[in-house]
Amino acid sequence: MRKIFTLLSMAFICLSAMANAKPRYVGGDISALPLYEQYNSAYKDVNGKNIPDLITWFVEDCGWNTFRVRIFVNPSKKDQDGSSNPSVCQDLAYVTALGKRIKAAGAYFMLDFHYSDTWVDATHIQAPAAWKGKSDAVMADSVAAYTRRVLTTLNAENATPDLVQVGNEIMYGLCGIKVNPDSRKEASSNWTGYLGLLKAGCNTVRELCPDAQIIIHTDRPTNSGYNAYYYNKLVKGGVDFDVIGLSYYPFWHGYLTAAQVASKSDKNNLVKAINQLATDFPDKRVQIVECAYNFQWWPSKGVNYDTQDVWTCDVKGQYQFVRDLVDALKPLENVDGISYWFPEEAGNGDKGTVIPSWQNRGFWNENKTTAGHTINKTGSVSSTKTAADVCAPYYMGKFVDFEPKGEDFPCVSASAPARKYMRNGQLLIERNGAVFTVQGTCLHE
Repeated sequence: MRKIFTLLSMAFICLSAMANAKPRYVGGDISALPLYEQYNSAYKDVNGKNIPDLITWFVEDCGWNTFRVRIFVNPSKKDQDGSSNPSVCQDLAYVTALGKRIKAAGAYFMLDFHYSDTWVDATHIQAPAAWKGKSDAVMADSVAAYTRRVLTTLNAENATPDLVQVGNEIMYGLCGIKVNPDSRKEASSNWTGYLGLLKAGCNTVRELCPDAQIIIHTDRPTNSGYNAYYYNKLVKGGVDFDVIGLSYYPFWHGYLTAAQVASKSDKNNLVKAINQLATDFPDKRVQIVECAYNFQWWPSKGVNYDTQDVWTCDVKGQYQFVRDLVDALKPLENVDGISYWFPEEAGNGDKGTVIPSWQNRGFWNENKTTAGHTINKTGSVSSTKTAADVCAPYYMGKFVDFEPKGEDFPCVSASAPARKYMRNGQLLIERNGAVFTVQGTCLHE
């Protein structure tokens, strides 16, 4: 990692234009990382070297600055809903310990409330065992009380989250209360009860973590009609949130750009939908809070789109998917975050069981060699190829780099080009190969 100097050594750089710079977030959901560490997983980098601490490596080598962690109310009760997945274990103690590590690494901590004892998504909206059968009003009180308990603990342990998801993929309901983003199914939706849950959660987050970005996370990213209907319900219902969080898995949600769908009957694509969100909700930021692509073994069921014509189901295809996603979303002004799902996946570690079945979407090969788990890469680093040119997690870091415009550096002469970017939550300037921290708004040598 390059040495960081203070800005005091720079000559007369006026930073007033940068005072309003907003951070960008890039990283991944590392909720299972402590399990892999428990089972002595050995991760290798692009040069085959052992990675002692994956969080530090993501930050320092790849330029990631955000890590997402899920939390369940009481994961020991998951079996009541038919789950035996060992990776469903993230209780408050687990999350507190991992959150402290994330913050100590200088990264942003994204907390993902499931408000359940096990997975919540578009087809699973069950309440935790302790809350089942409660009225809408009591359920809202339970959401508020639980949110308060979690955030109070995290605040006290120096693990305050910087971004908070109030629910996980909740377009169709939460805690057993059902809604539907299809206007034709209004009669089957309990919007009053549902909005009460969200307001209880969001208001508590705003109170306990006033600086945190509040995310509402849904999973129909390319359906502009559903997005507009759903988020308008929240806005008109008085839900206080900052970010529209989207899941994006091409095999479920479709293609990325208009060019990729030009010859297809279904013209929906992620960039088109995000541009529509900018029109419909100009005051809301957008983040991809989950995304992934298989590097082997294409999904055998539940596939809505066969996108292998654009991204092959192999290491090269996975790398190209990540590269295309970063390149397509970076210019969109309403997008400020990309988080990869389960990047630490590496089979079941060296011993024990982390997951019941491999997903083949992480960045390390599941098959362990005598040396450890090799990272997915399309070639070797050389005099002409950097790590970002051959390996997806390195390329993701490019999302948080900013290319400067002239007005960004009004006091820097043309003979001294510079660029600004966010890393580890810190606004930095790079000039002539040196990286400087930003202090104040206008400094002199």
